[in-house]
Parts: sequence; structure tokens; C-alpha cells
Amino acid sequence: METLVLIVHVLLAAGIIALVLLQQGKGAEAGASFGAGASQTVFGSSGSTSFLARITGVLATGLFITSFLLAMVAKDKADSVGDAGIPAAEVIESSANGVKEPELPALEAAKPEAAPESDIPKAD
Repeated sequence: METLVLIVHVLLAAGIIALVLLQQGKGAEAGASFGAGASQTVFGSSGSTSFLARITGVLATGLFITSFLLAMVAKDKADSVGDAGIPAAEVIESSANGVKEPELPALEAAKPEAAPESDIPKAD
């Protein structure tokens, strides 16, 4: 189930990338307003803007749905870690229950050393 949702998710993401790259920017419509090739388009004189925008919206909705499903699967897997005998919550709480961790040795305070004489001549 998870593998199927993941494959669909990756295909939807690749489809969105391809459709966004196919769409023209806002500046590309300036030449079309003067009749430059509007009758020779595949999608008609209105262009492919609304068609590609609709398909992109459908793919984006599918991407959000698969993202939600993958998040639910990940949550279920995280909840099942405790069922498998791995004490996930107890590991974090062990240091708060009075188990004393070994103390690290404190660093000695560094004594400031005298600054060495500089090779740069001083201005008098």
C-alpha cells in the first residue's frame, strides 16, 4: 500500500514539474494579442493556458492527497515502534528518572598569556 502511494506521489510530482515547465509566462501573451500565430495553436485561439492550468490543479490536488496518505502511514509506523518491544518513550525519559549520567571533567580556566611582541613596527 505504501509503495503504491509513493509511486503515485512521485509520478504526480513529475507531472506537475512537466506541466509548469510547459506553461508560458505572462510576458508571452503580448505577441499573441496582435495575432501572432493564434490560429495555429493546438488548443485553439484561446491557447492552452486554461487546459494546462486545470490539469496542473488536478495533479496538485492528487499530490496533496498522497502527501496526506504518506503522513498517515508514517504516523502509524511511528506508533507501532512501541508495539515491537522497542521502548521509544522510555529511552528519552531514562535520564529524567534519576539515572545519573557520568559527569565530564571540567576544563581548567585558561590563564591569559602575555601577548608576544609583534613584528610590526609601532608608529611613534
